[in-house]
Formats: sequence, C-alpha cells, structure tokens
Amino acid sequence: MSENPSGAGAGAGAGAGAGAGDGRTPEHGEPDRPIPPGDGTAPAHGEPPTAAPYEASAVQPADYPAQMGAVAQGAQMKRRNPVAVWIGLPLITLGIYHLVWYYKIHAEMQDFDRRRKIATIGPVLVLIFLSWTVIAPLISYYRTGDRIVESQRAAGIPTTCAPIIGVLLMFVFGLGTLYYQVELNKVVDAYGGKATPPGTVVPLRA
Repeated sequence: MSENPSGAGAGAGAGAGAGAGDGRTPEHGEPDRPIPPGDGTAPAHGEPPTAAPYEASAVQPADYPAQMGAVAQGAQMKRRNPVAVWIGLPLITLGIYHLVWYYKIHAEMQDFDRRRKIATIGPVLVLIFLSWTVIAPLISYYRTGDRIVESQRAAGIPTTCAPIIGVLLMFVFGLGTLYYQVELNKVVDAYGGKATPPGTVVPLRA
C-alpha cells in the first residue's frame, strides 16, 4: 500500500500550526517568554545587566573622593625636614622636640587612616617613663615603623619602610628618627607634598 504524502504533510502542518499558535516552542513545549523592554545594555544571553562601578555612577555623594580607586578618606599629614627632625630642633630644644615629633606623627597617622586605632599619648609616655628599660622604647620604635608601613599601604605607594632598620638606626646617633621621617614624607608626597596643606581630605587606596 502506498503512503499518502499529502496526509503526512497535513499532519506536520497541523503540528507546526499548533506549536506556533499556542505560544510553545516545538523543542521544549514551554511558552515563549516575552523580551522585556530595556535600554539595550543587557547581555546577549539573558543575564541581568551588571551594575556600573560606584565611581562611574552619574550621581555621587559630595564627600566621595574624586580620585578613581579610592576606598576611604583621610587627612593629609605634614611634610617635615628630616634633618631638622633628627638633629636640628632636638638640639635647640634640648631633646624635647623629639617627644613632640613622636606625638605628632602618631596623631597624624591616626587622622590619616581612622580605620586603624593608633595610640597617640601612649608612645610618648613609653619614651618618658620606660626609657630606663631600653627594651620598651625599642618595641615602641618598631611598632612606629609598622604604622608607617600601614600608612604607605593605605596611600597606595610601595611599602619601603622597614621597622627593623628604623630600630637599628636608633643606635647610630638616633638616625632612626631621620629614617622614619623620610618614609613618612613619601606618604605626604603621594598627595602633592607641601602643596597640599595638612588636614586636607585625601583618598585612601587600600
């Protein structure tokens, strides 16, 4: 018996018509999903559009850092002459300036990155009351070096300060003071140096 070509074609046509008419795809039998109206920014594979980076947002808070890549804000530190800090002013003030300098750099590092808790009076008290132990001041100087490293990291510059070098230089005519001030100046210079007044809001990058 011969097959009826016209009958097969009619059946196929009916099946195709049913699939097209009821909104179901022939392959899976699921209803077609309408494409929602959009701005043309959605990816080609139906994934939700990725949100734009915060820096690229059209509207930003007034206090948000203008520099790209900033993760927080801090206050600019003061740039000091390392030689004056090391020997000039301490000689004039009979050593008192060293304590003033030690307090100020800790206070400035605290204001520079308030995400960290940095003691300001404590380190000075260690030098005043525990110098006779020798060990306590050395530990304090080492921790100061660590704080300078963290400040350099927050500024997004290479962390070149080595706390152990700062401690060892304290035994060589107190050169650790000069060394630490040079390293702190690198952080200040990352934000324009003396052109940026101390206390100016600056972006932290790490």
